[in-house]
Amino acid sequence: MRRHFGGAVEALPAASIDEVFRCAESAAAQFAVVPVENSTEGVVGRTLDLLLATPLGICGEVELRIRQHLLGRAAKPGAVRRVYSHAQSLAQCSGWLGRHLPAAERVPVGSNAEAARRAAKEKGAAAIAGEASAARYRLKLLARDIEDEPNNTTRFLVLGTIEPAPTGRDRTSLVMSAENRPGAVHALLTPLAKHGVSMSRIESRPARARSALWEYMFFIDVEGHREDRPVAAALKALRTRAPFLKVLGSYPAAS
Repeated sequence: MRRHFGGAVEALPAASIDEVFRCAESAAAQFAVVPVENSTEGVVGRTLDLLLATPLGICGEVELRIRQHLLGRAAKPGAVRRVYSHAQSLAQCSGWLGRHLPAAERVPVGSNAEAARRAAKEKGAAAIAGEASAARYRLKLLARDIEDEPNNTTRFLVLGTIEPAPTGRDRTSLVMSAENRPGAVHALLTPLAKHGVSMSRIESRPARARSALWEYMFFIDVEGHREDRPVAAALKALRTRAPFLKVLGSYPAAS
């Protein structure tokens, strides 16, 4: 949030991704910032699921290098018996934990800040979180940079009700369904190739409807703004082929 908006805006923390969406949808906040993908652990499925129904649109993105630290009150890492963190962070540090704290219990919680709060109150407990949490909860930095991948990066989406104008370096996100028949996905992707639109990501998620067992929704990112002529032409063709299509937003690509 600070990277995208700077330090002059008011920050409203939320306990879950669902609550972040609700705050912005109810106008309790002007924008929502949610994680969508990590370079080590892949997509954040809950964010994708909520994007299907929300009236909010994607109006920006931020890519952050994520540094994970072991924080606690213990004198040394070997004294830690329980490690709190968000499930994504525990997974991102799984190798380090296996080597250095193989007997420690790993407890997933709603956020790394919550993990630090718990670690500050429990003897023998530690948290995986950032330096800001160490300062806030007065915890020692027991080990720095314990993430398994040195270039561990998370992509965040900024959601709101504004529609950014084209900048010349944009990305468009959409979600669509495919008919349950051979070649259906290939047919959906054909308009992108025909109009010279570059696809940067595709991710499938199970459809949530009870009648749609083993059917999937496809989340796709393409290069360009929906007002750009090639993207607009591809979207027009897709609307005639996809049973369901929702443009999630066009926004400036992260630098």
